[in-house]
Amino acid sequence: MTILIYVCIGITITTLFVAGTVILLYRKNVHKTMKTIDHMIDTAIDGNFSERVFDESVVSAVEAKLAQFLSICTVSSKNLRTEKNKINELISDISHQTKTPIANILLYSQLLGEYELPEDGSICVKALSTQAEKLNFLIQALLKTSQLETGMITVSPRQESVQKLLHTAREQIMPKADGKGISIVMENTTIHACFDLKWTAEAVYNMMDNAVKYTETGGSITIKVIAYDLFCRIDITDSGIGIAEDEQGKIFTRFYRSPTVNSQEGVGIGLFLAREILAAEGGYIKVRSCYGRGSTFSIFLSMDT
Repeated sequence: MTILIYVCIGITITTLFVAGTVILLYRKNVHKTMKTIDHMIDTAIDGNFSERVFDESVVSAVEAKLAQFLSICTVSSKNLRTEKNKINELISDISHQTKTPIANILLYSQLLGEYELPEDGSICVKALSTQAEKLNFLIQALLKTSQLETGMITVSPRQESVQKLLHTAREQIMPKADGKGISIVMENTTIHACFDLKWTAEAVYNMMDNAVKYTETGGSITIKVIAYDLFCRIDITDSGIGIAEDEQGKIFTRFYRSPTVNSQEGVGIGLFLAREILAAEGGYIKVRSCYGRGSTFSIFLSMDT
């Protein structure tokens, strides 16, 4: 009886030892597999992933499938980057080739405007000049957007005065605002945030230009700055026509124009460019609006470098 007890104890100890060894080996294998997957994902993120030949007795089938998936993603990413570069080159060529003709059209239309022309002729000259300026803006906006998307133009965020940013953008928009009798009320602020002054001023100008464009004569625009722990928020509120709820998610897409504003000047790229600039420096835009009651565009700028 005693011998039987010892045998049972021995078998139990052996079983526990074997089970413990199996568990340790399993955990070691799982840890190795997870490290391999982690390394594969890291190299894919860095753009240096290359598929290896896996031994199914060592690496799980999941790793092999993940390797195949990452390999496909890497190829797709490279192809997409190549296509983007081709598009950017094409837009750059178009911009270069059209720069001189557009400049000449603008010059000659200005010269024609200095002559005493019949009423019909004056109208045609004015329309010619307006459309040439619109075409020039569109080409330059497309070029900037393309260069931002492909990384040929990079923003360099650093600590800057938000007051200086708003003052720069406000100076540029005031001629248009004065032309429509629109008042722009801007609070003074001592807040600093992290942004690229040149590019962010262009983004803020585009937002102000959008507000002026869709605000009736005699309307108003107010600009308010609020500081949070991580972001600085700039609210640009207008008394304009507002934006329907179902369109608020579309207005930042390239070339989108609401059917309700087709009669207004514009090409539908200003808000898209503003969003791209802010996203490139770690910021973002939100909009709150009710159709017929104005809009508030909120620009969020990072507070840290």
